[in-house]
Amino acid sequence: MSEVVVDRLEPLGMIVLRGDPETLGAATREILALDVPHARMSRADARGRLVWMSPDELLFVGAYDEVPDIALRLREALGDAFATVAVVSDARAAFDLTGGDPRDVLAKLMPVDFGAMAEAEVRRSRMAQVAAACWREGAAWRVVCFRSVADYAEALLRNAAATPPPGLYRG
Repeated sequence: MSEVVVDRLEPLGMIVLRGDPETLGAATREILALDVPHARMSRADARGRLVWMSPDELLFVGAYDEVPDIALRLREALGDAFATVAVVSDARAAFDLTGGDPRDVLAKLMPVDFGAMAEAEVRRSRMAQVAAACWREGAAWRVVCFRSVADYAEALLRNAAATPPPGLYRG
């Protein structure tokens, strides 16, 4: 079995959308061509991924240099609706876990049954002492946390990847 590799990514473009899901859905369909995902799920296309974060919060993850324009277009599409669109690219950090079985690494740090997660499913939980969200991104598992705790999160992930896996997901 190959070793899990932890890569800290260059900043990704991220937009937080808060508001009524129906209101947000009209804007995301118009601007992103993506419907609001169901609870704990995500939707993706070539431009990015729309992630369910809570009943009234979505996260769009895309190219860093494109999200300011996308956010502006989302604000325009929402008009006077009671909603928030905020570019949070510089407030978040992202990691990709590849090779081996990243579920074993993540299971050491998060109280989640990774073996039961569907392909587009998202988990927002704690990773040791910090808030984090994770999902599959192609062959990788992506972890997003606040940039203020990125060094700590990276150390956690690298330490968990370096220790022998518990063997929970063999089969």
